[in-house]
Amino acid sequence: MGISRLRRDSAHFLMIDVQERLLPAIAGHETIRRNTLKLARAAGVLGVPFCYTEQYPKGLGSTDGEILEALPEGVHRFEKNTFSCCDEEGFDEILERQPRPVTVLFGIETHICVLATALDLLERKRQIVVAADACGSRSPSHADLAMDAMRNAGALVLPVETVIYHIMGRSGTPEFKALLPLFKE
Repeated sequence: MGISRLRRDSAHFLMIDVQERLLPAIAGHETIRRNTLKLARAAGVLGVPFCYTEQYPKGLGSTDGEILEALPEGVHRFEKNTFSCCDEEGFDEILERQPRPVTVLFGIETHICVLATALDLLERKRQIVVAADACGSRSPSHADLAMDAMRNAGALVLPVETVIYHIMGRSGTPEFKALLPLFKE
């Protein structure tokens, strides 16, 4: 199922496992943190529903503190031990409560949890957009292979800036003015 356009009223964000003990081991982790912060701030300004997961937080710690502080109000946290979010009991209920058909995925690790979740969501006929520069793996080549696999499976793979601008939809609005500084950094 292809996506004709990414729009504010049809999208929700799913951040996967951007955790304090895992993030520093990821190639390009500062860029991933910066782009994840942009998505979190955009979700708050644009009213895009936001859910995040934590993989085995007892061992990998909680979500990165700077990112946690930037999350919009009303986010939903989901703890998991499975690699695909879809394999964890209770995740389907989160999707069912979410009437928006487009899932914007980002997080770590691209070639494990992000890929497994994307493939499972595509199998469930969900539309998937991967915010590529807010994803990463310990090995950049593993992340690249996973991005190719998700694209070939039917996901739309885009940079964070494209995701935010398409969801925003137009310039000259208060939201545009609030988010513009994110892209001047």
